[in-house]
Amino acid sequence: MNVADLLVDGFGRVRELVHEAVDGLTAEQLAARPGPDANSIAWLIWHLTRVQDDHVADVAGVEQTWTAQNWHGRFGLPFPAGATGYGHRSKDVAQVRTESPELLTGYYDAVHEHTVSWVAGVDEAALDRVVDERWTPAVTLGVRLVSVLSDDLQHAGQAAYVKGLLLA
Repeated sequence: MNVADLLVDGFGRVRELVHEAVDGLTAEQLAARPGPDANSIAWLIWHLTRVQDDHVADVAGVEQTWTAQNWHGRFGLPFPAGATGYGHRSKDVAQVRTESPELLTGYYDAVHEHTVSWVAGVDEAALDRVVDERWTPAVTLGVRLVSVLSDDLQHAGQAAYVKGLLLA
């Protein structure tokens, strides 16, 4: 297995978890929060998708799927187009609502398609390329992609947990 295959497999696992987390839920269930300041499934899936979209588009040097395919308009959220959910407070989380799971999975699938088509061309040497010098040490492509995978898997797991609470 080469590095591109490994990355494609990792992002494929995220896709499976995203679909499982939202499958069969209503708009009310997607927006439900297990506590007053807890994250909803809708927010968790939207956020993990926004982070993946933002970070992969940045390292690929392309426009985010969020704006390129007008997902920003389709969601109609009251946030700037560049918002990813990072730093959101409880009142912001409450504003992430969707009419159906298909909106969330549609956006995720569009981002996933871009991600896997791009990472399929990544080779081992590319992983050492510095992509963000704002940190010490500077962030390499490899570190950024592992960070995105880690964040996505954590949030998808949280969404699955919330779904389990709702359906218990």
